[in-house]
Amino acid sequence: MPHTVKKKRTILYNLKKYKVLYLMFLPGVVFLLINNYLPMFGVVIAFKNVNYADGIMGSPWAGLDNFKYLFGTSDAWEITRNTLAYNVVFILLNLVLGAGLAILLSEVKGRFSSKFYQSVMLLPYFLSMIVVSYLVLAFLGKDSGFMNTSFLPLFGKEPIDWYTETEYWPYILPFVNTWKNIGYYVVIYLAAVIGIDEEYYEAAVLDGAGKWSQVWYITVPFLYPLMIVMTLLQIGRIFYADFGLFYQVPLESGALFPVTNVLDTYVYRTFLIGGDIGMSSAAGLYQAVVGFVLVLVSNSIVRRIDKDNALF
Repeated sequence: MPHTVKKKRTILYNLKKYKVLYLMFLPGVVFLLINNYLPMFGVVIAFKNVNYADGIMGSPWAGLDNFKYLFGTSDAWEITRNTLAYNVVFILLNLVLGAGLAILLSEVKGRFSSKFYQSVMLLPYFLSMIVVSYLVLAFLGKDSGFMNTSFLPLFGKEPIDWYTETEYWPYILPFVNTWKNIGYYVVIYLAAVIGIDEEYYEAAVLDGAGKWSQVWYITVPFLYPLMIVMTLLQIGRIFYADFGLFYQVPLESGALFPVTNVLDTYVYRTFLIGGDIGMSSAAGLYQAVVGFVLVLVSNSIVRRIDKDNALF
């Protein structure tokens, strides 16, 4: 029997035998196609000079002009530097603090206390960036903010106009981002810590290992694969910035653009001013391609070091 005929019969047999499972699988496939793959047709916009009268397909081709404009501006280095630098800091903070707080939280034995701490850390994750921006304003407002009216006077300091001083925001933005998102990473790492078999710790105690040795030689090695996966996923979006964080929290202050302007906010402002949808699409395609390449490179490095911990 030819191989192709045998293969077709095998496929038909599997479809008939597992038809219920395939039917359950179908909605997810349809959703994935509609939500993730069908919109990929829009990448053609990045190579066109779109005008709404002719439509997308009827608009003239622009080649790489949209990309040349994106990287030919005087702000290209600034927005690239800010996007990369902030995301590197965010990845490191999420990795270290997320895993560290999860390990500390796993040591809280009281059920009520554990749930309370989890809820307190996770609550900011569900707040919108608009709400977060007003909370930050309540602390940093020039005339009525807590820092200027209550905290700084305790040390005899003069009020600071936080929304015009650039030197503070490279610290404020990572703090706000970590405060808002750290609960999400703590929950993920905590689930992995809880899943570690207690027999490892019991054996370590019998061997005379202290708490720090147990964490370093048992907990961290078990978390290592998850930490790699989470880091690789974040590296894939290293050229994407949290739009709300960089647009809403600084309150669109022009004085802060040198330290708050990232690729996403730059494209948004450029689109508002010029309405150039082609350039916006070019920036999105650039972010996606670079992120994809970075994931492949990072994963290949991990594979060379430890093949079992690679993402694929």
